[in-house]
Amino acid sequence: MTSLREKVAVVTGASSGVGKATVQALVGEGVRVTGVARGGDGLRALRDEAGPGVETLQADASDPAVADRLIRELKPDLVVLAAGIQPPMGPLAEQTWESFSETWNTDLKAAFHFMRAAVATPLRAGSAVIVVSSGAAINGSHLSGGYAGAKRMQWLLAGYAQTQANTKKLGIRFLAVLPTQLIEGTKISVLASSSYAAWQGITPQQYMSRFEVPLDVQKVAAAIVSGLRGDVAAGVTAIAVSGTGVEPLG
Repeated sequence: MTSLREKVAVVTGASSGVGKATVQALVGEGVRVTGVARGGDGLRALRDEAGPGVETLQADASDPAVADRLIRELKPDLVVLAAGIQPPMGPLAEQTWESFSETWNTDLKAAFHFMRAAVATPLRAGSAVIVVSSGAAINGSHLSGGYAGAKRMQWLLAGYAQTQANTKKLGIRFLAVLPTQLIEGTKISVLASSSYAAWQGITPQQYMSRFEVPLDVQKVAAAIVSGLRGDVAAGVTAIAVSGTGVEPLG
């Protein structure tokens, strides 16, 4: 197990959900974190709660200039890509191409630019980059437009980046983390459970009850920190996280 103390990290989507929980977990490990998010209010709350180990940057993680600057100037040892929008919900007939592709132009675009910068700059040997994907990448998500495809592509990108890093002998680790059930208490969980429950004619509480063991942001953050420490076996580029634990994905 590798100590993370005094490492430098960048976390996108840092003002809420998994991103915020990951920032807090990393600060607890003695990591110096720069949290990136679009909302200033959320970042101010993060600084107040996480304390002096955190700096923040209000920016759009899907902007290529942001990724290039943070990778080049901060030279982080650890990068966690947790930024994501709430996808427009509705069946295919109610989607437009703009709504359907929105997740591709935000979540996936941010992952692309950061992973590209990580291997192009590159990060120093021993660095690690983790992208938060979704179980929708495995099972699909027919009420959320192109969300499942974007999350699948994030997973594939981790593998592409790892292949490139290995070819160039960069010594950088890439890993996709896939929460395989809705994460309780997050905005996207509330949106998705309400939408799918309505479609099935049940309540959101009934929909969530199908997950026997709840999954929360702390469990996902713990899996991310474990991956950053190097606890995931070499050669594995994706792990699934559920309420009951973590398992590697082929």
